[in-house]
Amino acid sequence: MRIEIAAVGKKRGGPETALVEDYLDRARGFGRRMGFSDVSLSQFDAPKSLSGDALKKREGELLLKTLSEGAALIALDERGENISSEKFARLLAGMRDDGVASAAFVIGGADGHGEEVRARAARLVSFGAATWPHLLVRAMLAEQLYRAMTILSGHPYHRA
Repeated sequence: MRIEIAAVGKKRGGPETALVEDYLDRARGFGRRMGFSDVSLSQFDAPKSLSGDALKKREGELLLKTLSEGAALIALDERGENISSEKFARLLAGMRDDGVASAAFVIGGADGHGEEVRARAARLVSFGAATWPHLLVRAMLAEQLYRAMTILSGHPYHRA
């Protein structure tokens, strides 16, 4: 199963980007051994000429356009379910075991996801009630993907 991440926001250098890349590299290494063929990240800048609902709609269109056709969509959303790392790992393993070809995680812009993305999502997942900077959300998602791979492999990285 392929894992895709699509995010609104600039691709920058710096420690946050290095952290994202480090965890994605770790996840790729474990993932190949666990039946996950690839973990990819695509990013784009939000249109500056729009705001409000029009901006969320356009961001949603751009996010959905980057994903593989038929990908199971998991939207990171403040109104989503706050799940444990173990449940996150079971979610990934369940999709993989059910033959899902691609799981796509989407991270919206500063105003969140529009209704089109929320309606298309198979699952809404939250990383808690706090508001997080987008670069840190990418790092948190990359770390949780790596953690899920280690949980599924029985590696001691995750100590419950």
